[in-house]
Amino acid sequence: MKEIRILSATGILGSGFREATLQRAMTLKPDFIGADSGSTDPGPYYLGSGETLFSDSAYKRDLRLMLLAGRAANVPVIIGSACTAGTDAQVGRLVGIARDIAREEKLSFKLAAVRCEQDKAYLKRKLREGKITPLANAPVFDEAVIDRSTHIVGMAGIEPFVEALENGADVVIAGRSSDTSIFSAMPVMRGLNPATVWHAAKILECGAACVVERKYPDCMFATIRDDHFIVDPPNPDYRCDPASIASHNLYENSTPYELVEPSGVLNTVAAKYEAISDRAVKVSGSTFKHAPRYTIKLEGAELAGYQSIIIGSVRDPIILRQLDSWLAGLMTAARDRVTAVYGAGIDDKYKLDVRVFGKNATMGVLEPETAIGHEVGLLFQVTADTQERATAIVKSVSHIAVHYPVPEWTGLITSIAYPYSPAEIPRGASYRFNVNHVVEPATPLEMFRIEYERL
Repeated sequence: MKEIRILSATGILGSGFREATLQRAMTLKPDFIGADSGSTDPGPYYLGSGETLFSDSAYKRDLRLMLLAGRAANVPVIIGSACTAGTDAQVGRLVGIARDIAREEKLSFKLAAVRCEQDKAYLKRKLREGKITPLANAPVFDEAVIDRSTHIVGMAGIEPFVEALENGADVVIAGRSSDTSIFSAMPVMRGLNPATVWHAAKILECGAACVVERKYPDCMFATIRDDHFIVDPPNPDYRCDPASIASHNLYENSTPYELVEPSGVLNTVAAKYEAISDRAVKVSGSTFKHAPRYTIKLEGAELAGYQSIIIGSVRDPIILRQLDSWLAGLMTAARDRVTAVYGAGIDDKYKLDVRVFGKNATMGVLEPETAIGHEVGLLFQVTADTQERATAIVKSVSHIAVHYPVPEWTGLITSIAYPYSPAEIPRGASYRFNVNHVVEPATPLEMFRIEYERL
């Protein structure tokens, strides 16, 4: 019976895994080792700035163990969404780390680097051709958005990975790619049922996240056959059950029954989850419908401004009883002071926000709990066109906030406790996502560039 055996090293490269688990998993003879290395979960900063979620040391530790294991077993190592956002520079950064490891460990392999950052002239042409369309709740996307974006990446499907593997790559380090494509490429390339493959890939993408209780990041192992796959954690302290596997379909998804990929849609409505031991689960019954047109999702970010913040807390029960009106008055007074200092034209050059921890800070208007505890934390945030302006404005806000009165108290009061001195904390550049669209390329590989080198 044809099968592919897959080792997912961890949910995100740099977060770690246990070396003993990796060694145990290698005795199961995987056909390749894979790991995602990115996400939009940490927000737009990493795409906008090009910085990385983890340190080079963290990436190097995980990648070193994977490369040593892969070369010892003569199986490919496949990494997607390099260094958080998968920009070209982030791919180059991880490729550089791989070069260092190869030199230090005296490893020899063929490396493929898949570049996924998009050329702005290409995107403008596609936009004029009507080949870029919005997804749900997408912002306005025009040539001005393209111009002011610091980076725009295309989320690769399996095709660049397949191309690299067919050209003999032992190691693939790709830019932004769908998490599941990392694990689907080889099985689809070898002719396995795409429905089974894509469903298994969805479970594998986050490493050990599909276990009943994940206490720390670790490896996951799956065996894929045409009509089913089996998930079996190589860590003896971990176990899977049907609920833990089925529920992972909802992770980062609006529905547990559909997974949209560039080439089609996985449907898990008819999927069957069976415990075959106290640790392993067999999954079957999913379907896959090929898309009538091939599309690549775009992700972009732009500079929103520069931020400075103040963190404080309020414990006075009299203030807490009228917190909403007190905060509303405070914010009005703060904005009036900023206008008095900088003039009426300042309104278009900054934004002042406050978040109340202890009252709807996490869920906002969706929060069902209305009670307030004995204290609340306040985070005032100023976003402006320069760091100097953001910090200058927040200094005015901090002074007004710390003494803003309530009718019950007379004289000068101190209403907020600040844990830091100075209270004002410059946060630096702030970015926002500005693209939620798909583009229809002429071919699945048109938007990606693959570079090979022998190490």
